[in-house]
Amino acid sequence: MEKTLSPPADAPARKAPASTEIPFFSQAAEFERLWPRIRNECVRVLDRGKFSHGAMVAEFERELARWTGARHVVGVNSGTDALVLLLRAAGLRPGDEVIVPAYTFVATASAVVLAGGVPVFADIERRGYGVDPASVAAAVGPRTRMVMPVHLFDRLADMAGVHEVARRHGLTVLEDSAEAIGMRLDGRHAGLLSTGGVLSFFPAKTLGAIGDAGALLTDDDGIAETARRLRHHGRAGRTLDDFPGIANPTVVSGCNSKMDDLQAAVLLAKLAGLDAAIARRAELSARYDARLRGLPGVRAVPGEVPPHPGGGRVVYVHLIEADRRDALVAHLAARGIGTETYYPLPLHLQPCFAHLGHAPGDFPRAEAACASAVALPLYPDLTDAQADRVCDAIEDFCTRRRR
Repeated sequence: MEKTLSPPADAPARKAPASTEIPFFSQAAEFERLWPRIRNECVRVLDRGKFSHGAMVAEFERELARWTGARHVVGVNSGTDALVLLLRAAGLRPGDEVIVPAYTFVATASAVVLAGGVPVFADIERRGYGVDPASVAAAVGPRTRMVMPVHLFDRLADMAGVHEVARRHGLTVLEDSAEAIGMRLDGRHAGLLSTGGVLSFFPAKTLGAIGDAGALLTDDDGIAETARRLRHHGRAGRTLDDFPGIANPTVVSGCNSKMDDLQAAVLLAKLAGLDAAIARRAELSARYDARLRGLPGVRAVPGEVPPHPGGGRVVYVHLIEADRRDALVAHLAARGIGTETYYPLPLHLQPCFAHLGHAPGDFPRAEAACASAVALPLYPDLTDAQADRVCDAIEDFCTRRRR
């Protein structure tokens, strides 16, 4: 009998054939399934001949407002622009400081800069990766005007803790809720737990477009009206109008942040299946949890995950922590399994924010998360068998290391 030898634990494996690869994200099967509905909505746009800021955008805004419970939804061209417009509409002035977590996507902080403000970083909590209210309190200074917590992956930030700090210091609270469609606290949707929030419809999001798109959510009439004008060069109707009562010229001058009607058509077609998509993501996430529990060297992100009002969880990304994260990523990639690193570098150590004067060790929990967190494939058309293959590969990595 011929003897076979297992390769060393860290030996590179041959790349899996394309037919067996499991991408980190794919919506090809979803689009094939939904194509008749998407096609019908897109044809409506083509028949009208209005491709930007038209009737389809207004229709999508109405339906999303109904789904989220928001008084106002303002459709724009990206989640990043939604953040910029929210900050400006909420009254951010040049030089004002906005406290943001050090562990988040760069747009959270870059939007502050684009709106004329200065980002000030705070560390995250160990449980759940949300911004730590105690670190927020320590970051408050004489020029601090706002605090912007971020809802990440599958859970909300500690809004009660953030609001308590904000009340003590007279700060406006805004939410970077770009990832949080479907997440609710006591029945209120993310983005409506403060002065306002945003949603991103980047293709990989729980509700994804076929390009960039986003929305601003708020129950504040004034912020909604200002944001609507800002997204269209400051225009109300066909004319350039001023903003009565607003003395800041950087707010009065608008920009071109309108949502395309074809993106709105796609989102409107997919919105009808959003609850089912959320439920499927929750099933897959629970499958990962069950299969990976107890494996040496990998673990779930600690902290409670709020349930969805309809049952289950709202999971945008299934995140795990790994002691040898980069080696695990390489191990999975060699087997044709895609992953994403959230996030490679905390914001305070990004070169674009070097002028703020931070050094390694300033926000240790954010730095630890960046060193250990990795996201696994998660989308509605991922099969149970594919999820099991991901788990088999992770188990193989963990047991090889133990041997």
